[in-house]
Amino acid sequence: MDWDQFKGTDHQAPEGFKQVGDAYQQLKQKVKGKLPGGWIILAILIVIWVASGIYIVSPDETGVVKRFGKYVYMTKPGPHFHIPYPVETVLKPKVTEIKRIEIGFRTIDPGPPARYRGVPKESLMLTGDENIVDMDLIVQYKVKDPVNYLFNVYNIPKTVKDAAEASIREVVGKNNIDEILTTGKYQVQQDTKKLLQGILNRYKAGIMVVAVQLQDVHPPEQVMQAFKDVASAKEDKIKYINEAQGYQNDIIPKAKGQAEKILNEAQAYLKSKVAEAQGDTSRFLQVYKEYKSAKDITRKRLYIETMEEVLAQTKKIVVDPKVGQRILPYLPLDQITNRETQKKP
Repeated sequence: MDWDQFKGTDHQAPEGFKQVGDAYQQLKQKVKGKLPGGWIILAILIVIWVASGIYIVSPDETGVVKRFGKYVYMTKPGPHFHIPYPVETVLKPKVTEIKRIEIGFRTIDPGPPARYRGVPKESLMLTGDENIVDMDLIVQYKVKDPVNYLFNVYNIPKTVKDAAEASIREVVGKNNIDEILTTGKYQVQQDTKKLLQGILNRYKAGIMVVAVQLQDVHPPEQVMQAFKDVASAKEDKIKYINEAQGYQNDIIPKAKGQAEKILNEAQAYLKSKVAEAQGDTSRFLQVYKEYKSAKDITRKRLYIETMEEVLAQTKKIVVDPKVGQRILPYLPLDQITNRETQKKP
């Protein structure tokens, strides 16, 4: 490369090339005439040195360029050029990779089948009701700000692990063991994620927490059976409550229906008796009215109607009075006795 082309046109040369060109010209004057063909070798070395400044950023990376150790600018995926070492260097953190931290356990062999080793020092935690719970969790995170990620915090994995452990212990310390073992797991995950993200933001770590996942939550082995018995008793309690509510939901509608039926029948009976009484009253008043206007005729008519009603329900024999004087009266006592016996229960 001929550095003379940049003379007088410094604004067209890449940043830092002017100093490199001046150094090249001085070295060229010293070598010229002392070593045959030395300038050609020097030019080749310089070309190789300049070519070392070419770098490629992968799609899952971001290029972070440092000049003499200080951050200068970032580059997107693709081919780029920087002033070669020792002037500028490039770091290429993977910004889309999901990184993982294990708390309470370690993966010995990913398998299959996977094998794990417990770390009781990390997994045993004190709950808000002063019980001990054994909890394993995984924290997933990725790079959000490459510059902060690279320069603000030393040993990012350990920082994330320590902050996550502090966060989960604080959240667990605010909850009861029953909630943590049953319905409160999701809320514990969300609260821990929020708290952890806040800590990392204050550190300006350049990290985004993707997820906090509880892997295994259970009481310590020494009291495992006692907790199982308690859980079983609670399940039985819920079962019996559900059965009682089912019986209640079944019997109450039936009782309401029966009560409604009785009320309707009573109302119908009431209306029937009232109507019947009103009819009897009306009929009596009509007869009484006729009786007052013609007492003898009305009395005779009532007698005849009564006798018609009574005689219609009995056996009778009509005998002419003249003939009856010659007939021996007969009273059928046996039939009367049998009839009365049949009427008795």
